[in-house]
Amino acid sequence: MADGPIRVLLVDDHQVVRRGLRTFLEVQPDIEVVGEAGDGEEGVDRAGELAPDVILMDVRMPGVDGIEALRRLRDNGSKARVLVVTSFTEQRTVVPALRAGAAGYVYKDVDPDALAGAIRSVHAGHVLLQPEVADALLSQEETTPGQGRGGTLTEREREVLSLIAEGRSNREIARALVLSEKTVKTHVSNILMKLDLSDRTQAALWAVRHGIGG
Repeated sequence: MADGPIRVLLVDDHQVVRRGLRTFLEVQPDIEVVGEAGDGEEGVDRAGELAPDVILMDVRMPGVDGIEALRRLRDNGSKARVLVVTSFTEQRTVVPALRAGAAGYVYKDVDPDALAGAIRSVHAGHVLLQPEVADALLSQEETTPGQGRGGTLTEREREVLSLIAEGRSNREIARALVLSEKTVKTHVSNILMKLDLSDRTQAALWAVRHGIGG
């Protein structure tokens, strides 16, 4: 906790769900719930006001849903890592949420300790997916961004991409490859640009699809 607790924003249209999440998370020594929102629009506004580290976001909400909120957060340049928490397992909600920028995806019946672990994991820079969710994404028949562009990556970029696919954070990649974190960030930016991908979640999925790491 050298840098302080992980600041979390709860976005869910059910007050009882928010209350339950807050009650559990407030006993975690390294997690602080800094605010709540009842729909996606309010969630985007509150994220701008509070600058949370992690947002727990429901997918199905009235008005602005979680997927649209994710897009707005991305367009606003939000640095928050979004962990989608939902009871819906349909592929049609999983894929858009992750493509809109979610850093992870868990279900509302997740074990409380596992949820806290998920928050810590996405905050550390990991891509967190349930196995069946990754399978759903990889089974999509839609054209994947970056298709056929793997040959443009340097050998070092492919090494970095392989570690991204394993869910490693920039700090862990730097340690593994004996590089500075700044250099790793540059490599990650170059990978996303070359493959025409928007975030490291897409990069991890692209790598798995093309047999690089994972």
